[in-house]
Amino acid sequence: MIRSQVLVCGGTGCTSSGSKAVLAAFEEEIVKQGLDEEIKIVPTGCFGLCERGPVVIVYPEGTFYSRVQKDDVAEIVEEHLLKGRIVERLVYKDVAEDVKTELKDGFDPSKVSLNDTIFYKSQKRVALRNCGVINPESIDEYIAVDGYAALGKVLTEMTPEEVIKVVSDSGLRGRGGGGFPTGRKWSFTAANQADQKYVVCNADEGDPGAFMDRSVLEGDPHCIVEAMTICGYATGATEGYIYVRAEYPIAVKRLEIAIEQAKEYGLLGDNIFDSGFSFNLHIRLGAGAFVCGEETALMTSIEGNRGEPRPRPPYPAVKGLFGKPTTENNVETFANIPQIILKGADWFASMGTERSKGTKVFALGGKITNTGLVEIPMGTTLRKVIEEIGGGVPNGKKFKAAQTGGPSGGCIPASLIDTEIDYDNLTAIGCMMGSGGLIVMDEDNCMVDIAKFFLNFTVDESCGKCAPCRIGTMRMKEILEKITEGNGTLEDLDKLEELALYIKENSLCGLGQTAPNPVLATLKFFRDEYEAHVVDHKCPAGVCKALLNYTIIADKCKGCTKCARNCPVGAISGQVKQPHVIDNSVCIKCGACMDNCSFGAIIKG
Repeated sequence: MIRSQVLVCGGTGCTSSGSKAVLAAFEEEIVKQGLDEEIKIVPTGCFGLCERGPVVIVYPEGTFYSRVQKDDVAEIVEEHLLKGRIVERLVYKDVAEDVKTELKDGFDPSKVSLNDTIFYKSQKRVALRNCGVINPESIDEYIAVDGYAALGKVLTEMTPEEVIKVVSDSGLRGRGGGGFPTGRKWSFTAANQADQKYVVCNADEGDPGAFMDRSVLEGDPHCIVEAMTICGYATGATEGYIYVRAEYPIAVKRLEIAIEQAKEYGLLGDNIFDSGFSFNLHIRLGAGAFVCGEETALMTSIEGNRGEPRPRPPYPAVKGLFGKPTTENNVETFANIPQIILKGADWFASMGTERSKGTKVFALGGKITNTGLVEIPMGTTLRKVIEEIGGGVPNGKKFKAAQTGGPSGGCIPASLIDTEIDYDNLTAIGCMMGSGGLIVMDEDNCMVDIAKFFLNFTVDESCGKCAPCRIGTMRMKEILEKITEGNGTLEDLDKLEELALYIKENSLCGLGQTAPNPVLATLKFFRDEYEAHVVDHKCPAGVCKALLNYTIIADKCKGCTKCARNCPVGAISGQVKQPHVIDNSVCIKCGACMDNCSFGAIIKG
C-alpha cells in the first residue's frame, strides 16, 4: 500500500543541478530503509521554479523541498518519511502574504499548498498542467489524469467540423509567435482535398533563453501525441511529424517512449478506437538552425533539404510538407488542445482578454530572482510577472526593461511595466509575444549592447536566401559595432533606423522581417543611450569596453597595492600606502582592479 509519493524533478534545469543523483539516492535509501512497498519515487517534468532546483515534493503533505542534493536524501527519508518530521531547512518558504494572514495563528509554511506560494499563486497552468505532476515516461499516469480522453471523445462523438468549431470558438491563437487563430489554420487545411495531408509540430525552439516547448515535451509528451492525432482527425491528415532540436535529448527520448507506448495501447496507428481513423507520428531532429523555426523552412528541412524558407503563397495549408496540405503548430499550441476539447471552448475563452484568450507560458530569465517557467492568463501585467511571480530584480538593482520575443521581439521599458501582456498590447508598443522568452534587464544592462547581441544572433542564423536579410542585417550589425566602439555619429542612428525599416518590409521570411525589432525598440525607448554613445562617447551602463575608463578615487585608496598586483597588463602604479593611478592608455578594461579593491576606491564610467 503506497502511503507517500516523492516527486523528483527530471527536467533539464534540475537535471543539470544534479537531480539524477538525487533520484538515485532516494531509490537506494527507500530500499535500504525497507520502505519500497510504502513509498513511490516518481521522476517528473519541470515544476517551473528552476532557480530552486533540484526540486522534490512529498505527497500527500505537498511539502516542497528546494535545492536538494544527494547528501540531503537520507535525512529526508529518515525524518520525513519514517518519523513524519519535516526537514525545515530545505522547505521552500516563500509564501504569499494573504496566505500568511489567513493562517497567522497556526502558520506552518511547510504545510501550505504549492499553489499558495508567491511564485505559483498568480499562475494558471493549462499547457503545463501535467508538468511536475506525472511521470512523463508512463502512459498509465497520463491516462490517470484524463489523458487520451479528449481523443476518445473526438473519435467517438464528434465530426471533424465540430472539432474545428470548438477550437475556433475557444479563441486559441498560435503560441509560436505569430498569433494566428488556430481554428482558422486547421479549417484551411481541412478544406483542401488531397490524397495525403500532414500535421507538423514545431519544436524547434531557438530563441536565446527560451525553454517553454522543451519543458512541455519533457514533462508531458503524451499531450502532444494526443493533440496532433486530434488535429489529424480534424484536418484529414494521417501522418504527423515532430520537428525537435537534437540538443534536447531528454525531450527526444521521452517523445520516443510516448509514441511507442501510444502505439502499444492502440492510440496511434491503424483504426484508433475502432473509428476507422488512422494516424502515425514520426520524429525529425533539427540541427539547431534558428531559421527552421519558420514553418516553410522547417518543412524544407524535414524533406531532407537545407532549411530555407519558401515564398508564400502558396501557404502550407495548400502546399506544405512534401507538397501536400499541412497544418503546423508549435508545442504550446498543441498542449492546449486536449483541455479545450474536454472542458469546452467557453472554459478556455473565459481566461485572458477579448482578443487574446487563454494563458501563455513564459521562460523567465535574466536579472530576476525566480528564474524559471511560468504560465499566466493573458492580460496579466508585466509588473505582476516581474515583481510578484519573478520575485523582483535581485541585488537592489532597478528594473530597466524586459525583452520579449527574443531576437524577433522588442523590449518593454520600465515606464511601461504596467502593460497587460497580450498579442495586441505588445504589438502596439513595438514588441511581440514571440514564443515566450522573457529576459529581464536591470540598470547595469546597456541597451545598445543588447540590440547588438540579438542582431549578432540573427546575422549568424540568417539562411542567406534573400539579400535584405543576408546583407542588411550585417550592415546594421556593423553600424552598432561602430557605435559601441565610440566611432558612431548621429547620422548613423538615422541610417540604422532607415535600414531596419527596409529589412522589415522586404525580407522573405519571419526571421528577416523581425530581425530589426530589437534595434527599433531600443531606438524608440532608449535613444538617449544611443546618443550618449555617439555624442558623449560614454556608455551609461558601463558595459561597452571601448567607452570605459577606470579611475581610482584618491581619497578612498589606501595604497594596499592589491589592484596593481592583480592588473594583468601593469596599468596601475603607485607607492605602498599612497593613492594609486590607472594609465587608461594601457588598461584593457578587464575590471580586475575593481573586483579586487576592498575599499570601493575604483569606479568605471
